[in-house]
Amino acid sequence: MNTAHQLAHVPSTADTPPEGTRRVIDGQERVFYDGYWIKTYPVPADTLEAKKKLIDALTRRLFNHTEHGLNIPGTRLNEARGTYEAEADPARKRVKGAMLAGALFNRAADIFRKLVELQACGIEILSDNPLMRECGKCLLDAMELGRCVMHRSGEEGIDELWGEPFRAFSIPLEDFYESRYIKIGQVLRDIDLISNAMIDNFSGIPAFADIEAPIRDLAIAAKIKTETLRTDADIFDVWARMVTAGERLADLNVLTGPAVFSAPFTYNLSDGLQLIRQGRDLIFYISRARTAMPKSTREYIERCKNYLATGRAPLFPAYLPV
Repeated sequence: MNTAHQLAHVPSTADTPPEGTRRVIDGQERVFYDGYWIKTYPVPADTLEAKKKLIDALTRRLFNHTEHGLNIPGTRLNEARGTYEAEADPARKRVKGAMLAGALFNRAADIFRKLVELQACGIEILSDNPLMRECGKCLLDAMELGRCVMHRSGEEGIDELWGEPFRAFSIPLEDFYESRYIKIGQVLRDIDLISNAMIDNFSGIPAFADIEAPIRDLAIAAKIKTETLRTDADIFDVWARMVTAGERLADLNVLTGPAVFSAPFTYNLSDGLQLIRQGRDLIFYISRARTAMPKSTREYIERCKNYLATGRAPLFPAYLPV
């Protein structure tokens, strides 16, 4: 790990150190990735107990951010596998594959829990233990089924998030935490991409001339939320700030007056408001999951550009309530 350097203030944007550089900024250690100084946290000791807690937390997080119905108990793994393998309909097979992945995650968690209990009894658990191998296989199989899993919004898969429990199992905890900072940097980048696209495409429209400030407020709050763990003492203020910033953006007052109707063509303001709220939702999705959603980000930016050019937002797919 790099030695941390004591700084009194945030470095200027002209200061571009190597990726992974650590510095202490205003008393807080931060690591540099993707152009951002990201808050770091102490890495726990690399023990089975620590890995168990991390994998449990990652598994809960998975089920929190993905479509409903996937939290299948590990005791039903054989049932889940059988119905998945027997399914012929592609759409249903995707859903059953996602359910099988959920059962595999829970089976792995069950095994790991027992291994930790055995270790607590003084029994040495080696890496080549058959149960360790079975646990790893369950996590690997679940990761490979990640392509079947949709984000709770229904917009796209979230494979990166789905693969995290296996990585936590298979690599040292210090390396896992470092990989998370890399992903957080990617999320911060995408929050800026989305918010800048909203400002660029809406602020020039007279009805939405006041949009920049609430978007900036949400982007700043979302980036702070992304780098803040739920166990952090600051989470109460951080989450409240993000939620209220999102509410202010969603309640944006549309300006009226002659200028609104003197544009080259009339903008459908309902479409515009809906598009703004979709942008707010997307920022929430990626900030809460702390995982980039490149397809959704790319498509949202295109919808913003289309609205600026045509005054209309294309019909957004109506996903099932997941």
